[in-house]
Amino acid sequence: MARGASRPRRRPGLKPSAGQAAAAIHCTSCDAVCCRQTVVLGGEDDVPAHLTTRVHGLRVMARDPEGWCVAVDGQRMNCRIHASRPAVCRTFVMGGACCRSLRAAYAHGGSRTIESTLT
Repeated sequence: MARGASRPRRRPGLKPSAGQAAAAIHCTSCDAVCCRQTVVLGGEDDVPAHLTTRVHGLRVMARDPEGWCVAVDGQRMNCRIHASRPAVCRTFVMGGACCRSLRAAYAHGGSRTIESTLT
């Protein structure tokens, strides 16, 4: 949910179904937190080398100084390489458990990026 936007009201004791909760989440009303995560690339990913970097020996999507994936078009707020995006991006479900978890952590932390740690 974009900062400053009001949350939908729910009656006490009622929880939305998973489908309803997922339906309420849409990229146009999101801070694109998923586009600020470290994306580790697999051998099957065909991403141009100039969009990647190495972190702790792993090939990952590069990020700009503000923490955005370099494949994100900042004007249109979409992925420039959508047709050939990494497998991890293809399997990320908008409104899914990981999406909701990232959004909640972002909302509670107040940060513009979520730091990721590779161990």
